[in-house]
Amino acid sequence: MAQREVVAVDIGGTHARFAIARLSEDGSIQLEEPETLHTEDHASFQTAWEEFQDRKGGTLPKAVSMAIAGPVGGDVIRFTNNPWVIRPALVTSKLGVERFTIVNDFEAVAHAVARAPDDQFLHLTGPEGPLPEEGRISVIGPGTGLGVAHLYRDADHYQVQATEGGHVDFAPLDQIEDAILARLRKRHNRVSVERVVSGPAIVDIYQTLAAMEKKAVTERDDVDLWTSGTSGEDSLAAAAVDRFCLSLGSVAGDLALAQGGFGGVVIAGGLGYRIRETLVGSGFAERFRAKGRFESLMASIPVKLITHPQPGLFGAAAAFQRQHEG
Repeated sequence: MAQREVVAVDIGGTHARFAIARLSEDGSIQLEEPETLHTEDHASFQTAWEEFQDRKGGTLPKAVSMAIAGPVGGDVIRFTNNPWVIRPALVTSKLGVERFTIVNDFEAVAHAVARAPDDQFLHLTGPEGPLPEEGRISVIGPGTGLGVAHLYRDADHYQVQATEGGHVDFAPLDQIEDAILARLRKRHNRVSVERVVSGPAIVDIYQTLAAMEKKAVTERDDVDLWTSGTSGEDSLAAAAVDRFCLSLGSVAGDLALAQGGFGGVVIAGGLGYRIRETLVGSGFAERFRAKGRFESLMASIPVKLITHPQPGLFGAAAAFQRQHEG
């Protein structure tokens, strides 16, 4: 079976991940083992590309698909959390490729959701069984920020739409979330859901809970809090993780209602995968359903977590395949 090779790249604020993807005529995609580079170690995407090229013996396929953390339109693409820029008009000459695709990073994740096999999804709540072949699916990914996209598919077609759903207003449901909102309002006049449902948000959640219990706590970063909270070694950090799961359930349900994601909801991203066991046993499902008159509708929506180890790279390859070979 004939195959085409493309370099898939997933570029965030801290890391740039590269992998050779093989695209088969039957639509299947195979990824080689990824290589991860630190963005701070490279002056530009081109120098990072050259480093990957050296690691691969000096030769790369003549095609690239990039998933980028930031807006992808315009003559100059700037990243949200690193100083690199990409000028699409110069991609072929700078990288020595003949064809390329550039998509938003979470748009790539939605492509991965559309293409990943059923065994790469973990069931969280709602009806069990595979995601439906037809309908709209909301895709939500807590990480450094909150990625949101959706896709619509029928039996032989799908369409992905990236959004900025992570920036809708946060709506507290109880006194603890009122206190979290009050803390955040001291720094942000408008508090979006990304301020509460993202990796760094665990710090504000933890500090709010500590203040409610009148506990003096030392400054701790989000990595430390996620580690001690998910392991259970720190009860207050564990409570903050549980609170995060509740808020994630509420936000996921709100976004499904807003997007019409009644075919399913998929939680994506490294943080979602890291807390997958906590999510299953938390109040996530109850909060997802808690939409008043629409509770029965919410209970009918399957909610999954994608477990593909590299959804950004896999999705970037799928986006290239769809653009150039679909």
